[in-house]
Amino acid sequence: MRFLITYLIGLVFGTGIMISGMANPAKVLNFFDVAGSWDPSLALVMGGALLVTFFGYRWSFSRAKPLFANKFSIPTRKDLDTKLIGGSMIFGIGWALAGFCPGGALPAIGTGKIEVFIFIASLVAGIYSTKLARLSRKIAA
Repeated sequence: MRFLITYLIGLVFGTGIMISGMANPAKVLNFFDVAGSWDPSLALVMGGALLVTFFGYRWSFSRAKPLFANKFSIPTRKDLDTKLIGGSMIFGIGWALAGFCPGGALPAIGTGKIEVFIFIASLVAGIYSTKLARLSRKIAA
């Protein structure tokens, strides 16, 4: 059941990304081009997502427990470390340069465009190189 719910949530998210045009890197890049052909539609999509998230969390946390789990899994860390800040910076720079984020690139695989596959390959390479670097630090320590 959990797999089905996860699949449906991903399907709704991917459909929303495709319908809103956020799988098109040009649309995202135009949002960042404030001095040129600025397109505010990304802000509207994000605002809509924040609104849905706000009410969704309020509804979820008004319940005693989640529908498909025994308890809520809420992160307890509140500190800002170098991994979080560095990862956020890499994400933002990559998004501004490529026009893709992982959430928008995965549904865009269906377009068959080579740029999407290059981005996904780079994403996977970045994830594995980070894991390798972390592993080599642990071994050296």
